[in-house]
Amino acid sequence: MCVCVCVYIYRERDKRGTRCIGKFIVEASAKFGHPTFALVRESTLSDPAKANIAKGFKSLGVNLVHGDINDPGTLLNVIRQVVVISTVEISPEDQYKIIAAITIVGNIKRFLPSVFGNHADRVHAVEPARIFYAAYYTDILRLLEEQGIPYTYVSCNFLAGWHHTTLAQPGATAPSRDKVVILGDGNAKVVFNREDDIGIYTMKAMNDPRTLNKILYIRPPANTYSMNDLVSLWERKISKTLERVYIPEEQVLKKIRDARSPDDLMWAIYHSIFVKGDQTNFEIEPSFGVEASELYPNVKYSTMDEYLDQFV
Repeated sequence: MCVCVCVYIYRERDKRGTRCIGKFIVEASAKFGHPTFALVRESTLSDPAKANIAKGFKSLGVNLVHGDINDPGTLLNVIRQVVVISTVEISPEDQYKIIAAITIVGNIKRFLPSVFGNHADRVHAVEPARIFYAAYYTDILRLLEEQGIPYTYVSCNFLAGWHHTTLAQPGATAPSRDKVVILGDGNAKVVFNREDDIGIYTMKAMNDPRTLNKILYIRPPANTYSMNDLVSLWERKISKTLERVYIPEEQVLKKIRDARSPDDLMWAIYHSIFVKGDQTNFEIEPSFGVEASELYPNVKYSTMDEYLDQFV
């Protein structure tokens, strides 16, 4: 029987619940019937908003382990109970602590590192995104390979609740009905996935021999759009033509250079995705990866066409 430990740490920057993929993976694990543990800080339970998430976990049968990832004793005690571990929403330093604990325990059947997002080995990122991708993704994957720790890397691309609900407009809270800013020519293909679907695909993959030491790309065809196509889809739904403002690559690069942290990182990541097309500008080769909707055709994922209907 698979046991899933989700090291779930609620960050202040994740007050908008849709940004935190960890919540959905914990819920999916419990709903799949896996004995599920969530490492929860005491400070999390003292905040009403955060405590509600923990309460929801408990109602699903999730075992809440009170402790801190910085306490080696707590971490080792939790990991000794599992054969599969999934970690989410944590820093590179926290990941190294978990990898060290896994090495000590030695019984982990599969490790799903907290590298949800874009596949960093395929990006054409400029600074500071290049350093960010290396620290949060590439360096951790290389360490797992060196240590011989069995892993599955989930590349889920964009979260629908964060990007699709705003047509990928920074600072927006809903799809625009007037104007939309598009980086580059708007033809690069981008992938949007609903968070609970990401959780389902992750649970399907975590003990699948076909995903062992592979990258699981969640790139379903019905959720892969260029920005031009996405805006056109929204225009059809609201029966209105939006003003499209295109920002050429050289202007995007200038924004990166001129912006302060963390805005420079945001613009650099957006340059990689919307201008360079780094989510989709490569073929998924069997030697390193598999595509989720092809591997699990029976999963009824939410299409972004359907997802946008709630905002009409």
